[in-house]
Amino acid sequence: MSKILIIEDDTAIAELEKDYLELSSFEVTLESDGNAGAARAITEDFDLIILDLMLPGMDGFDICRIIRDKKNTPIIIVSAKKDDIDKIRGLGLGADDYMTKPFSPSELVARVKAHLARFERLTSTNKQQNEMIEIRGLKIDKTARRVYVNSEEKSFTTKEFDLLCFLAQNPNHVYSKEELFKEIWEMDSIGDIATVTVHIKKIREKIEESTSNPQYIETIWGVGYRFKV
Repeated sequence: MSKILIIEDDTAIAELEKDYLELSSFEVTLESDGNAGAARAITEDFDLIILDLMLPGMDGFDICRIIRDKKNTPIIIVSAKKDDIDKIRGLGLGADDYMTKPFSPSELVARVKAHLARFERLTSTNKQQNEMIEIRGLKIDKTARRVYVNSEEKSFTTKEFDLLCFLAQNPNHVYSKEELFKEIWEMDSIGDIATVTVHIKKIREKIEESTSNPQYIETIWGVGYRFKV
């Protein structure tokens, strides 16, 4: 049974999320204080963390940073903060997803299942020879999930790596943001395609010599993105 930690100070919302997740056979732990939530996230083993941003004691941004420094546990931010700058900051700190309140509890359950399934596949042991993608100084080790730019290793979050790898494996094909969201997050975007834009921006910052003149990931205005070879 997968263990979920919910860090949320709104009792009504936390209990609703807990009820829906338990109906789907998840084991759920609740924390309403930021400091206590961060401590449990680091010291205990959870399969996924659902994190609010506005919390007493320590805000969700700091908690996300602390968790990501220690663990690769999937993090879904759920917040009433609707501005893109908050989404950009949260995803930039390593969160895997960002949901804006109010949202459907069934949608939350669907996203939790999708993130858990993908994380399980990615972390399964594979002893075969590493599968590599090499393009003009960019080296992607698919097996070890490591990325090198001109022999210098770059740090990638789970979703950043998945997105880069998918595009690199399908060069010269133009994908819309909606298509990329569905492929990488394994669900319909439901209008939340800013997530893709943020991840492309972060990837470019790590692999491109000039983000204003990218040599790998090209923007096709009005359509989407294409990986150039």
